Amino acid sequence: MKRVTIEDVASLAKVSKSTVSQYLNKRFDYMGEDTRLRVEEAIHQLGYQPNIIARSLKQKRTSTIGVIVANILHSFSTQVIRSIEDTCRENDVHVIVCNADDDPKKEENYINMLRAKQVDGMIIFPTGGNIELYQSMVYDQYPVVFVDRIVENVDIDTILLDNESASKMAVEYLLQAGHQRIAIITPSLERKVTPRIERINGYKKALQMAGLPIRNEYIKSLEIHRIHSGLEEMFAMDEVPTAIIAGNDLSLLEILRFVKKKGIKIPDDLSVLGFDEVPFATIFEPSLTTISQPAFEMGKKAAEILLERIEGSENEVQQAQIHRFPPTLLKRDSTSSLKR
Repeated sequence: MKRVTIEDVASLAKVSKSTVSQYLNKRFDYMGEDTRLRVEEAIHQLGYQPNIIARSLKQKRTSTIGVIVANILHSFSTQVIRSIEDTCRENDVHVIVCNADDDPKKEENYINMLRAKQVDGMIIFPTGGNIELYQSMVYDQYPVVFVDRIVENVDIDTILLDNESASKMAVEYLLQAGHQRIAIITPSLERKVTPRIERINGYKKALQMAGLPIRNEYIKSLEIHRIHSGLEEMFAMDEVPTAIIAGNDLSLLEILRFVKKKGIKIPDDLSVLGFDEVPFATIFEPSLTTISQPAFEMGKKAAEILLERIEGSENEVQQAQIHRFPPTLLKRDSTSSLKR
């Protein structure tokens, strides 16, 4: 079948090609209602589909961005992606989502693939393992925004939680409830992931401010598959924790599996407080106290900054910033006052 062209639409609608082009680009300011309806009807009648590749070449844009997630299993990540997609859809921009699975090599491959596809920019939850590649994008003035993780010495806009304040908030809440033996569990610090490091730092600072000792045996940063054995060690001590903070949603799941297996009652035997508002927080029994990140606001901000970078002049030097968002403590039934 012969491909329907913009000339065919213009001929049927009895308008110029430039008028059809204005319609396709949604420039209706100087277009009469009758003209707009004729073009719309002609497009519908002919089944015309714009040549996206040709338009991209002409505009030097693809109206597409890439999102590379370090680990798509995190509920926070999926919430941020949803918000990014919503914001981009409102601006007629398509989104390609890739999961690096915390693997720098996969991340490198995805970055190179997306650039080869000429996406207009990227939002990356960085693994931190591709410093030279990140720096090359900065050098090329390629639009990039990081989410959730700071990469030192790389000048890229970054969106993340005020993690130290969040863990201080968690510790102070548990201290007010009478707990002093407070533990914290996070995934491994091997890759120097920003939220994990900052949440432990905030935990330590809160204890110091309260005049309490920092007990290293109450701090575990392990690969997810090793968290269970780390909890076994912790709860084999003479003085077991009376409260525990889960550094993220995957750590929380491991803690909940452990207490169920051991018959530990929440909150009677152990108060549990998690990071990230997991979908089952309100339906779990007892309902889970969490530190919530404003994931949708963070995703929206990331998308808005990237779209601004894409729209900006190639010669315009813009200073990258770190954008911190405040946490919210959602008090529920998995934490309680310590019985004396």
